[in-house]
Amino acid sequence: MLRKKERNNLEKTNKMNKIELNVFYSKSKTRLAELWKFKAFRYSVFLHSFYFIFSVIITLLVLRNKSDFYVYYKVGGIFVNTPNDLFNPTFYTETWPFRYLPLSALMFVPYYFMGFDLGFIVFSLINLLLNILISIILYKIIILVRGADHESHDKRVILYICLFLIGVPQLFNYILGQINLYVTLFILLSLFIFIKYSDIKWQLIASIILGISIIIKPTTVFMIPFIILLGYDYEKKKFKLEFTKSFVRLLGVILPLLLNLILFFLYPNLLNGFLTANFTGSETVLPNHSFSITKIISNMFLYLGVPSNELSVLPIFFVVLLVIGGLGFIIYIFRRSNVNNMIFGYLFGILIMFLAYFDTWDHHLLQILPLLIISFFNLPRNSELTRKYLKPGFFFLNFSGLVFTGIFFLTQPFFPFNFATTLFLILIFIGVSRHCLKKQNNGTS
Repeated sequence: MLRKKERNNLEKTNKMNKIELNVFYSKSKTRLAELWKFKAFRYSVFLHSFYFIFSVIITLLVLRNKSDFYVYYKVGGIFVNTPNDLFNPTFYTETWPFRYLPLSALMFVPYYFMGFDLGFIVFSLINLLLNILISIILYKIIILVRGADHESHDKRVILYICLFLIGVPQLFNYILGQINLYVTLFILLSLFIFIKYSDIKWQLIASIILGISIIIKPTTVFMIPFIILLGYDYEKKKFKLEFTKSFVRLLGVILPLLLNLILFFLYPNLLNGFLTANFTGSETVLPNHSFSITKIISNMFLYLGVPSNELSVLPIFFVVLLVIGGLGFIIYIFRRSNVNNMIFGYLFGILIMFLAYFDTWDHHLLQILPLLIISFFNLPRNSELTRKYLKPGFFFLNFSGLVFTGIFFLTQPFFPFNFATTLFLILIFIGVSRHCLKKQNNGTS
Protein backbone atom coordinates (compact mmCIF):
# COMPACT_ATOMS: atom_id res chain seq x y z
CA MET A 1 0.00 0.00 0.00
CA LEU A 2 2.81 2.36 0.95
CA ARG A 3 4.76 1.58 -2.21
CA LYS A 4 1.65 2.21 -4.31
CA LYS A 5 1.24 5.66 -2.72
CA GLU A 6 4.90 6.40 -3.32
CA ARG A 7 4.54 5.41 -6.98
CA ASN A 8 1.46 7.60 -7.32
CA ASN A 9 3.26 10.54 -5.72
CA LEU A 10 6.24 9.98 -8.00
CA GLU A 11 3.98 9.90 -11.06
CA LYS A 12 2.26 13.12 -9.97
CA THR A 13 5.65 14.78 -9.44
CA ASN A 14 6.85 13.69 -12.88
CA LYS A 15 3.65 15.01 -14.47
CA MET A 16 4.04 18.35 -12.70
CA ASN A 17 7.67 18.57 -13.81
CA LYS A 18 6.67 17.85 -17.41
CA ILE A 19 3.93 20.48 -17.28
CA GLU A 20 6.33 23.07 -15.82
CA LEU A 21 8.95 22.17 -18.44
CA ASN A 22 6.39 22.54 -21.25
CA VAL A 23 5.26 25.89 -19.87
CA PHE A 24 8.86 27.08 -19.62
CA TYR A 25 9.58 25.90 -23.17
CA SER A 26 6.44 27.61 -24.48
CA LYS A 27 7.25 30.90 -22.73
CA SER A 28 10.88 30.79 -23.91
CA LYS A 29 9.79 30.14 -27.50
CA THR A 30 7.30 33.01 -27.38
CA ARG A 31 9.88 35.37 -25.84
CA LEU A 32 12.49 34.44 -28.43
CA ALA A 33 10.00 35.16 -31.21
CA GLU A 34 9.31 38.59 -29.67
CA LEU A 35 13.02 39.36 -29.41
CA TRP A 36 13.65 38.27 -32.99
CA LYS A 37 11.44 41.14 -34.19
CA PHE A 38 14.08 43.62 -32.97
CA LYS A 39 16.77 44.42 -35.53
CA ALA A 40 19.32 45.02 -32.78
CA PHE A 41 18.71 41.54 -31.39
CA ARG A 42 19.02 39.86 -34.81
CA TYR A 43 22.22 41.75 -35.63
CA SER A 44 23.73 40.94 -32.24
CA VAL A 45 22.97 37.22 -32.67
CA PHE A 46 24.63 37.15 -36.10
CA LEU A 47 27.65 39.23 -35.09
CA HIS A 48 28.16 37.41 -31.79
CA SER A 49 27.95 34.08 -33.64
CA PHE A 50 30.65 35.36 -35.98
CA TYR A 51 32.81 36.29 -32.98
CA PHE A 52 32.42 32.78 -31.62
CA ILE A 53 33.13 30.90 -34.88
CA PHE A 54 35.99 33.20 -35.94
CA SER A 55 37.71 32.95 -32.54
CA VAL A 56 37.59 29.14 -32.50
CA ILE A 57 39.09 28.94 -36.00
CA ILE A 58 41.77 31.62 -35.54
CA THR A 59 42.88 30.32 -32.13
CA LEU A 60 43.09 26.66 -33.10
CA LEU A 61 44.84 27.33 -36.41
CA VAL A 62 47.00 30.40 -35.73
CA LEU A 63 47.12 31.63 -32.13
CA ARG A 64 46.95 28.40 -30.12
CA ASN A 65 50.28 28.89 -28.27
CA LYS A 66 49.69 32.62 -27.84
CA SER A 67 46.25 32.41 -26.26
CA ASP A 68 45.52 32.74 -22.56
CA PHE A 69 43.70 29.43 -22.76
CA TYR A 70 47.07 27.83 -23.54
CA VAL A 71 48.27 29.13 -20.16
CA TYR A 72 45.17 27.70 -18.46
CA TYR A 73 45.72 24.41 -20.26
CA LYS A 74 49.29 24.25 -18.94
CA VAL A 75 48.11 25.25 -15.47
CA GLY A 76 45.70 22.31 -15.45
CA GLY A 77 48.56 19.95 -16.26
CA ILE A 78 50.90 21.46 -13.68
CA PHE A 79 48.22 21.24 -10.99
CA VAL A 80 47.72 17.56 -11.75
CA ASN A 81 51.39 16.61 -11.99
CA THR A 82 53.48 19.06 -9.91
CA PRO A 83 51.19 21.49 -8.04
CA ASN A 84 54.13 22.97 -6.13
CA ASP A 85 55.31 24.47 -9.44
CA LEU A 86 52.06 26.31 -10.17
CA PHE A 87 53.81 29.70 -10.04
CA ASN A 88 57.27 28.49 -11.12
CA PRO A 89 58.37 30.93 -13.90
CA THR A 90 60.39 28.22 -15.67
CA PHE A 91 57.11 26.58 -16.67
CA TYR A 92 55.92 29.77 -18.39
CA THR A 93 58.94 30.86 -20.43
CA GLU A 94 56.87 31.08 -23.64
CA THR A 95 53.64 32.41 -22.12
CA TRP A 96 52.32 34.87 -19.59
CA PRO A 97 52.81 33.68 -15.99
CA PHE A 98 49.91 32.32 -13.94
CA ARG A 99 48.78 34.93 -11.39
CA TYR A 100 45.44 33.77 -10.02
CA LEU A 101 44.79 32.20 -6.63
CA PRO A 102 45.86 28.52 -6.64
CA LEU A 103 42.35 27.18 -6.08
CA SER A 104 41.32 28.55 -9.47
CA ALA A 105 43.66 26.04 -11.13
CA LEU A 106 41.12 23.31 -10.35
CA MET A 107 38.72 24.66 -12.98
CA PHE A 108 41.35 24.14 -15.70
CA VAL A 109 42.09 20.49 -14.91
CA PRO A 110 39.19 19.09 -17.04
CA TYR A 111 40.47 20.98 -20.09
CA TYR A 112 43.92 19.48 -19.61
CA PHE A 113 42.45 15.98 -19.76
CA MET A 114 40.36 16.89 -22.83
CA GLY A 115 43.40 18.01 -24.78
CA PHE A 116 43.95 21.50 -26.13
CA ASP A 117 41.68 21.40 -29.20
CA LEU A 118 38.62 19.80 -27.62
CA GLY A 119 39.25 21.72 -24.41
CA PHE A 120 39.22 25.07 -26.20
CA ILE A 121 36.03 24.25 -28.10
CA VAL A 122 34.24 23.20 -24.90
CA PHE A 123 35.67 26.25 -23.09
CA SER A 124 34.37 28.56 -25.84
CA LEU A 125 30.93 26.93 -25.79
CA ILE A 126 30.76 27.54 -22.03
CA ASN A 127 31.72 31.18 -22.62
CA LEU A 128 28.86 31.40 -25.12
CA LEU A 129 26.46 29.97 -22.53
CA LEU A 130 27.80 32.39 -19.92
CA ASN A 131 26.98 35.32 -22.20
CA ILE A 132 23.39 34.11 -22.42
CA LEU A 133 23.13 33.77 -18.63
CA ILE A 134 24.77 37.19 -18.14
CA SER A 135 22.24 38.76 -20.51
CA ILE A 136 19.32 37.23 -18.59
CA ILE A 137 20.61 38.35 -15.18
CA LEU A 138 21.54 41.78 -16.55
CA TYR A 139 17.98 42.16 -17.84
CA LYS A 140 16.51 41.15 -14.47
CA ILE A 141 18.70 43.63 -12.59
CA ILE A 142 17.80 46.48 -14.94
CA ILE A 143 14.07 45.81 -14.57
CA LEU A 144 14.57 45.68 -10.80
CA VAL A 145 16.42 49.02 -10.48
CA ARG A 146 15.02 50.96 -13.45
CA GLY A 147 13.87 54.45 -12.53
CA ALA A 148 10.20 55.45 -12.82
CA ASP A 149 10.99 58.06 -15.49
CA HIS A 150 12.35 55.45 -17.92
CA GLU A 151 10.28 53.83 -20.67
CA SER A 152 7.94 51.09 -19.46
CA HIS A 153 8.79 48.84 -22.42
CA ASP A 154 12.07 46.96 -22.63
CA LYS A 155 13.27 47.89 -26.14
CA ARG A 156 16.01 50.17 -24.81
CA VAL A 157 17.07 47.55 -22.25
CA ILE A 158 17.42 44.95 -25.00
CA LEU A 159 19.35 47.43 -27.15
CA TYR A 160 22.03 47.98 -24.51
CA ILE A 161 22.35 44.27 -23.77
CA CYS A 162 22.82 43.72 -27.51
CA LEU A 163 25.48 46.44 -27.58
CA PHE A 164 27.30 44.61 -24.80
CA LEU A 165 27.15 41.35 -26.78
CA ILE A 166 28.65 42.90 -29.92
CA GLY A 167 31.35 44.87 -28.09
CA VAL A 168 34.93 44.40 -29.25
CA PRO A 169 36.06 43.03 -25.83
CA GLN A 170 33.78 40.05 -26.51
CA LEU A 171 35.79 39.09 -29.58
CA PHE A 172 39.07 39.62 -27.73
CA ASN A 173 37.85 37.48 -24.84
CA TYR A 174 36.82 34.62 -27.17
CA ILE A 175 40.07 34.66 -29.15
CA LEU A 176 42.25 34.64 -26.05
CA GLY A 177 40.13 32.02 -24.29
CA GLN A 178 39.79 34.22 -21.23
CA ILE A 179 37.67 33.68 -18.09
CA ASN A 180 36.27 37.19 -17.63
CA LEU A 181 32.70 36.07 -18.30
CA TYR A 182 32.82 33.74 -15.30
CA VAL A 183 33.72 36.73 -13.16
CA THR A 184 31.06 38.92 -14.79
CA LEU A 185 28.38 36.31 -14.13
CA PHE A 186 29.26 36.08 -10.43
CA ILE A 187 29.46 39.88 -10.13
CA LEU A 188 25.96 40.29 -11.53
CA LEU A 189 24.50 37.35 -9.63
CA SER A 190 25.84 38.67 -6.31
CA LEU A 191 24.63 42.18 -7.13
CA PHE A 192 21.15 40.90 -8.03
CA ILE A 193 20.85 39.05 -4.72
CA PHE A 194 22.20 41.99 -2.69
CA ILE A 195 19.61 44.31 -4.25
CA LYS A 196 16.60 41.98 -4.28
CA TYR A 197 16.91 40.26 -0.89
CA SER A 198 17.66 41.94 2.43
CA ASP A 199 17.59 39.02 4.88
CA ILE A 200 20.81 37.68 6.36
CA LYS A 201 20.71 34.32 4.57
CA TRP A 202 20.74 35.92 1.13
CA GLN A 203 23.33 38.49 2.15
CA LEU A 204 25.63 35.61 3.07
CA ILE A 205 24.94 33.79 -0.21
CA ALA A 206 25.58 36.92 -2.28
CA SER A 207 28.89 37.60 -0.55
CA ILE A 208 30.00 33.97 -0.98
CA ILE A 209 29.29 34.30 -4.70
CA LEU A 210 31.40 37.47 -4.79
CA GLY A 211 34.18 35.60 -2.95
CA ILE A 212 34.09 32.85 -5.59
CA SER A 213 34.54 35.50 -8.29
CA ILE A 214 37.76 36.59 -6.56
CA ILE A 215 39.02 33.00 -6.55
CA ILE A 216 38.36 32.73 -10.29
CA LYS A 217 40.10 36.03 -10.98
CA PRO A 218 41.19 38.55 -8.31
CA THR A 219 39.99 41.57 -10.30
CA THR A 220 37.00 41.92 -7.96
CA VAL A 221 39.01 41.98 -4.73
CA PHE A 222 38.62 45.75 -4.25
CA MET A 223 34.85 45.38 -4.22
CA ILE A 224 35.15 43.98 -0.69
CA PRO A 225 35.30 47.37 1.13
CA PHE A 226 32.17 48.51 -0.72
CA ILE A 227 29.97 45.71 0.60
CA ILE A 228 30.44 47.11 4.13
CA LEU A 229 27.26 48.96 5.15
CA LEU A 230 29.00 52.09 6.35
CA GLY A 231 27.85 55.63 5.59
CA TYR A 232 27.59 59.12 6.92
CA ASP A 233 24.18 60.22 8.21
CA TYR A 234 23.89 63.89 7.22
CA GLU A 235 20.81 64.48 9.38
CA LYS A 236 22.29 63.07 12.59
CA LYS A 237 25.81 64.13 11.57
CA LYS A 238 27.44 60.84 12.47
CA PHE A 239 28.65 57.65 10.82
CA LYS A 240 26.27 54.73 10.64
CA LEU A 241 27.39 51.10 10.44
CA GLU A 242 25.06 48.13 10.04
CA PHE A 243 27.38 45.80 11.93
CA THR A 244 25.56 42.47 11.66
CA LYS A 245 24.94 42.60 7.91
CA SER A 246 28.43 43.95 7.26
CA PHE A 247 29.98 41.16 9.32
CA VAL A 248 27.94 38.51 7.49
CA ARG A 249 28.93 39.98 4.14
CA LEU A 250 32.62 40.06 5.02
CA LEU A 251 32.43 36.54 6.42
CA GLY A 252 30.77 35.29 3.25
CA VAL A 253 33.29 36.84 0.89
CA ILE A 254 36.27 35.65 2.96
CA LEU A 255 35.14 32.04 3.45
CA PRO A 256 35.82 30.92 -0.17
CA LEU A 257 39.17 32.74 -0.14
CA LEU A 258 40.27 30.89 3.00
CA LEU A 259 40.10 27.61 1.09
CA ASN A 260 43.30 28.70 -0.66
CA LEU A 261 45.08 28.43 2.70
CA ILE A 262 44.76 24.65 2.41
CA LEU A 263 46.77 24.67 -0.80
CA PHE A 264 49.28 27.18 0.58
CA PHE A 265 49.75 24.88 3.58
CA LEU A 266 50.05 21.67 1.53
CA TYR A 267 52.43 23.22 -1.02
CA PRO A 268 54.69 25.78 0.72
CA ASN A 269 56.15 27.18 -2.52
CA LEU A 270 52.78 28.44 -3.70
CA LEU A 271 52.47 31.46 -1.40
CA ASN A 272 55.85 32.91 -2.29
CA GLY A 273 55.25 32.15 -5.96
CA PHE A 274 51.84 33.84 -5.91
CA LEU A 275 53.23 37.01 -4.27
CA THR A 276 56.20 37.13 -6.64
CA ALA A 277 54.06 36.65 -9.75
CA ASN A 278 51.65 39.39 -8.72
CA PHE A 279 53.86 42.01 -7.09
CA THR A 280 57.65 41.58 -7.17
CA GLY A 281 58.54 39.41 -10.18
CA SER A 282 60.50 40.71 -13.16
CA GLU A 283 57.39 40.37 -15.37
CA THR A 284 55.60 43.06 -13.38
CA VAL A 285 57.86 45.82 -14.73
CA LEU A 286 57.95 44.74 -18.37
CA PRO A 287 56.64 47.51 -20.65
CA ASN A 288 53.31 46.52 -22.18
CA HIS A 289 49.96 47.88 -23.35
CA SER A 290 48.21 47.78 -19.96
CA PHE A 291 46.18 50.96 -19.44
CA SER A 292 46.36 51.10 -15.64
CA ILE A 293 47.86 54.22 -14.06
CA THR A 294 50.48 52.04 -12.35
CA LYS A 295 51.65 50.57 -15.66
CA ILE A 296 51.72 53.96 -17.38
CA ILE A 297 53.95 55.29 -14.58
CA SER A 298 56.28 52.27 -14.67
CA ASN A 299 56.46 52.51 -18.48
CA MET A 300 57.41 56.17 -18.05
CA PHE A 301 60.31 55.30 -15.72
CA LEU A 302 61.59 52.73 -18.19
CA TYR A 303 61.19 55.24 -21.03
CA LEU A 304 63.24 57.77 -19.05
CA GLY A 305 66.08 55.25 -18.72
CA VAL A 306 65.56 53.63 -15.31
CA PRO A 307 66.91 50.05 -15.57
CA SER A 308 64.18 47.42 -15.18
CA ASN A 309 66.21 45.57 -12.53
CA GLU A 310 66.19 48.74 -10.38
CA LEU A 311 62.47 49.42 -10.79
CA SER A 312 59.80 47.96 -8.52
CA VAL A 313 56.14 48.21 -9.41
CA LEU A 314 55.04 47.57 -5.82
CA PRO A 315 55.49 51.11 -4.38
CA ILE A 316 53.88 52.61 -7.49
CA PHE A 317 50.93 50.26 -7.09
CA PHE A 318 50.50 51.09 -3.41
CA VAL A 319 50.62 54.86 -4.01
CA VAL A 320 48.07 54.68 -6.84
CA LEU A 321 45.89 52.34 -4.78
CA LEU A 322 46.07 54.66 -1.78
CA VAL A 323 45.07 57.69 -3.84
CA ILE A 324 42.40 56.15 -6.10
CA GLY A 325 41.15 53.56 -3.61
CA GLY A 326 41.15 55.90 -0.65
CA LEU A 327 39.38 58.63 -2.59
CA GLY A 328 36.76 56.22 -3.92
CA PHE A 329 36.03 54.69 -0.51
CA ILE A 330 35.78 58.09 1.22
CA ILE A 331 33.39 59.37 -1.44
CA TYR A 332 31.31 56.21 -1.12
CA ILE A 333 31.07 56.58 2.66
CA PHE A 334 29.85 60.17 2.26
CA ARG A 335 27.32 59.25 -0.43
CA ARG A 336 24.05 61.17 -0.33
CA SER A 337 21.78 58.34 -1.46
CA ASN A 338 21.44 54.78 -0.16
CA VAL A 339 19.04 53.59 -2.86
CA ASN A 340 20.67 50.83 -4.94
CA ASN A 341 24.07 52.13 -3.81
CA MET A 342 25.64 48.68 -4.38
CA ILE A 343 25.64 49.39 -8.12
CA PHE A 344 28.01 52.29 -7.64
CA GLY A 345 29.98 50.51 -4.92
CA TYR A 346 30.67 47.71 -7.39
CA LEU A 347 31.64 50.28 -10.02
CA PHE A 348 34.06 51.92 -7.60
CA GLY A 349 35.60 48.55 -6.70
CA ILE A 350 36.25 47.47 -10.29
CA LEU A 351 37.46 50.94 -11.33
CA ILE A 352 40.00 50.98 -8.50
CA MET A 353 41.35 47.60 -9.60
CA PHE A 354 41.55 48.59 -13.26
CA LEU A 355 43.34 51.86 -12.50
CA ALA A 356 45.68 50.60 -9.77
CA TYR A 357 46.79 47.07 -10.67
CA PHE A 358 49.70 47.07 -13.08
CA ASP A 359 48.22 44.73 -15.72
CA THR A 360 44.75 45.72 -16.92
CA TRP A 361 43.71 44.57 -20.37
CA ASP A 362 40.89 45.24 -22.82
CA HIS A 363 39.20 41.88 -22.19
CA HIS A 364 38.85 42.85 -18.49
CA LEU A 365 36.36 45.51 -19.61
CA LEU A 366 33.66 42.84 -19.88
CA GLN A 367 33.45 43.04 -16.10
CA ILE A 368 32.59 46.74 -15.96
CA LEU A 369 30.40 47.20 -19.06
CA PRO A 370 27.27 45.50 -17.59
CA LEU A 371 27.60 47.62 -14.44
CA LEU A 372 27.64 50.76 -16.57
CA ILE A 373 24.50 49.62 -18.40
CA ILE A 374 22.75 49.04 -15.08
CA SER A 375 23.72 52.54 -13.91
CA PHE A 376 22.16 54.08 -17.07
CA PHE A 377 18.76 52.73 -16.08
CA ASN A 378 19.12 53.39 -12.37
CA LEU A 379 19.97 57.05 -12.88
CA PRO A 380 17.28 59.42 -14.18
CA ARG A 381 16.40 59.01 -17.87
CA ASN A 382 17.89 62.40 -18.83
CA SER A 383 20.74 62.31 -16.35
CA GLU A 384 23.53 64.76 -17.07
CA LEU A 385 25.99 62.40 -15.35
CA THR A 386 25.00 59.59 -17.69
CA ARG A 387 25.29 61.80 -20.76
CA LYS A 388 28.61 63.45 -19.88
CA TYR A 389 30.49 60.72 -18.02
CA LEU A 390 29.06 57.21 -18.09
CA LYS A 391 27.77 56.86 -21.66
CA PRO A 392 30.95 58.21 -23.32
CA GLY A 393 32.92 55.82 -21.13
CA PHE A 394 30.70 52.87 -22.07
CA PHE A 395 30.83 53.44 -25.82
CA PHE A 396 34.58 54.02 -25.83
CA LEU A 397 35.35 50.94 -23.73
CA ASN A 398 32.92 48.78 -25.70
CA PHE A 399 33.99 49.76 -29.20
CA SER A 400 37.17 51.89 -29.34
CA GLY A 401 39.55 50.90 -26.55
CA LEU A 402 41.14 48.04 -28.47
CA VAL A 403 41.95 50.40 -31.36
CA PHE A 404 44.22 52.44 -29.09
CA THR A 405 45.83 49.25 -27.85
CA GLY A 406 46.72 48.54 -31.47
CA ILE A 407 48.12 52.06 -31.82
CA PHE A 408 50.31 51.37 -28.77
CA PHE A 409 52.20 48.65 -30.63
CA LEU A 410 52.91 51.09 -33.46
CA THR A 411 54.14 53.86 -31.15
CA GLN A 412 55.79 51.72 -28.45
CA PRO A 413 59.41 52.41 -29.53
CA PHE A 414 59.03 56.17 -29.05
CA PHE A 415 55.79 56.54 -27.03
CA PRO A 416 55.05 53.45 -24.86
CA PHE A 417 51.82 54.67 -23.27
CA ASN A 418 48.29 53.30 -23.74
CA PHE A 419 46.43 56.08 -21.94
CA ALA A 420 43.19 56.63 -23.90
CA THR A 421 41.25 53.92 -22.04
CA THR A 422 42.73 55.21 -18.78
CA LEU A 423 41.23 58.63 -19.39
CA PHE A 424 37.77 57.19 -19.95
CA LEU A 425 38.02 55.03 -16.83
CA ILE A 426 38.91 58.20 -14.89
CA LEU A 427 35.95 59.94 -16.55
CA ILE A 428 33.65 57.18 -15.30
CA PHE A 429 35.25 57.42 -11.84
CA ILE A 430 34.46 61.15 -11.77
CA GLY A 431 30.87 60.50 -12.87
CA VAL A 432 30.30 57.87 -10.17
CA SER A 433 31.86 60.20 -7.59
CA ARG A 434 29.61 63.10 -8.59
CA HIS A 435 26.54 60.87 -8.35
CA CYS A 436 27.47 59.74 -4.84
CA LEU A 437 28.06 63.29 -3.59
CA LYS A 438 25.09 64.95 -5.28
CA LYS A 439 22.43 66.11 -2.83
CA GLN A 440 19.39 65.34 -4.96
CA ASN A 441 19.05 62.89 -7.84
CA ASN A 442 16.38 64.31 -10.10
CA GLY A 443 15.68 64.19 -13.79
CA THR A 444 18.57 66.54 -14.55
CA SER A 445 21.22 65.02 -12.29
